[in-house]
Order: sequence, then structure tokens, then C-alpha cells
Amino acid sequence: MGSWIAGYDSGVELPSPRGPLSERVVAALSGTPDGRVIEFVPADPHGEDLAIALYTLYELHYGGFTGVDPAWEWDPELLRLRSHAEGVFLARLRSDVEGGDDLDAALEALLVEHVPGNGVSHHLRDHGTWDQMCEYFAHRSVYHHKEADPHAWVIPRLRGRAKAALVAVEFDEFGGGRADRMHSRLYADLLEGAGMSADYLHYLDDVPAPAIAIVNMMSLFGLHRSLRGALVGHFAAAEITTAPSAHRMAQALTRLGADPRCAEFFTEHIEADAVHEQIMRNDVIGSLLEQEPSLRADVVFGIQATELLEARLADHLLSSWDAGESSLRTRLRWLVSQNG
Repeated sequence: MGSWIAGYDSGVELPSPRGPLSERVVAALSGTPDGRVIEFVPADPHGEDLAIALYTLYELHYGGFTGVDPAWEWDPELLRLRSHAEGVFLARLRSDVEGGDDLDAALEALLVEHVPGNGVSHHLRDHGTWDQMCEYFAHRSVYHHKEADPHAWVIPRLRGRAKAALVAVEFDEFGGGRADRMHSRLYADLLEGAGMSADYLHYLDDVPAPAIAIVNMMSLFGLHRSLRGALVGHFAAAEITTAPSAHRMAQALTRLGADPRCAEFFTEHIEADAVHEQIMRNDVIGSLLEQEPSLRADVVFGIQATELLEARLADHLLSSWDAGESSLRTRLRWLVSQNG
């Protein structure tokens, strides 16, 4: 058993700690589960330390880390620590959004396209540089390497039409049964086309908290049955807002003369997510709330939390670029392609 664990190779190394909480997490995972108490260390809900600590803990439910004993996934002490961290993160999310149960207003707000737009995709389309585009790719890699995986956890928690409709959307996300068309694979192709590393989570140490927090939210919602409504709200928000931004990203890549593999990821989403929007809104959310009307406020919360964290990432990117600075924590570890 011990030799098998020592030889376990997921292809992903433990990330570098960013504070006392993540130091405890990484130190624990470097050993073997022995029942020892792992004390929680208070951390900023939106800070680097809590973000990477939670991401590391959640990764145990995905592919794990090289040399880390798989038994850590369900270690009671590590789960207790994760519960503390989740409580801090979730409480801040709830306090930072408006809340309420006006679902129609929350959904309608997602459909509003401000003119002129001033978001990240607008910036990259109109005057973003290739370096900024590659930084954006690195930020999004910690999400798109997983793509629809966190959403899959909600499937056994839904029933009837809501379940069937969500599975239909997931089927498309996973390539319709074709491995080469899985959206996570298309993102890896995008990275290769940009001359960047396509290795799973290669840029995790480079990416700051705002991008990591989005994936932590997805994992949090997906792993907790009590947050199934929030996960559905998040998924709907992602599908509704993707098609317009994907169109702008495709235009940006054309302007920059990028490898066609870069644009393919976005062009795939333009048509698919326009269809997914209607499925999520009418079949998934509609059916879910027919069955469980008490989840309406949770769906609204999922939408609002998604918009909150996406806005925080956008603010970070645009403020960094406006100041002439990198939006990443470290110099990007990629080989400049012919597009550079």
C-alpha cells in the first residue's frame, strides 16, 4: 500500500502555499493521514491564502496530487478544516450579494448587454495585447481544465425533467461522447495553439485569488446537496452569459492573428451556449422550482454569487492592465508562440 501511494502520479504537484492556512494544508498532504488534528487558521475570505487552501482541498475530489495519499480525500480532520474554510467563504459570498428571491429580475439582468461595453472581452477585442490574451488564458485554465466537472455533482440531486435537461447540457460540455470535442480538451488545444502549456493546472501557482475563487464556488456548490439550487443558478448564469463574450473573444483572436485552435474553443460556445441558455432557464430551473419552490432564493444566490466573482476577476484584470502591470502573481511560464 505505502509503495503504491508513494508512486501515485496525477501529473499535478501540490501548489505553493500563500499563507499559514494553505501552509497547513500542503504540509498535511505531504504526509499520510494519521488522525492528527489540523487546526483552522483564520484567513481573508477573498484572499490568496484561503483561495489556494480551498482549491487544494477540493482538488482531492478531482484528480488529486502526485505523491498525495488518496485516503486524504475523506480524512475526517481534513474535512473538518475544509468545513471551517467553506463557512468563511460562503458567509462572505452571502453577505456580499443582494439576495432575495426575484428570479426573473436576476435572469433578465444577465441578458442585458451594456453599450458601449467595458468588460474583459470588450477590452481584448478592441485593443488588448497578445500578452494580455495569454494572461487571460492562464487565469481561465484553472476553470476550463475542469469545465463541467463540478456541475456533474448536482445530477443525482435533481429529479425528472430538471435532471434530464441538465444532463443534456452536460453531454454537450463533455463533447457529445467524443473525447476530442470535450470542452476541457478544446481548452487544452487553445493553450497549445497559443504556445502555452496544456498540462492540467500548470498555471495554478501563477493565478491569483479572483480566478481561483470562481472555481472554489463551483466546487462548493457542487459538493453540497443543500446548495443544489445555487449550483443550478450558477450554471444558468454561466450558460446565459457565455455566448456574447465568446463571440467577442473570437473577434479578438482574429484581430491578433491567433492560431485557429485558440478561436475554436470560443466559436464552439457561441452556438452551443445560446441553446443551453434556453434549456437551463426553462427546463432545468423551471422544472426544479416546480418541484422545489423553496429553492428559488438559492437559485438567485447562485446567479448573484457568480456575477459577483466574475466582476471581481474582471476588475482585477482590467485594473492591472490599465496600470501597465501583469495580472498574474508570477511571470507567465509559457513559450511565446509565433503570434507573440
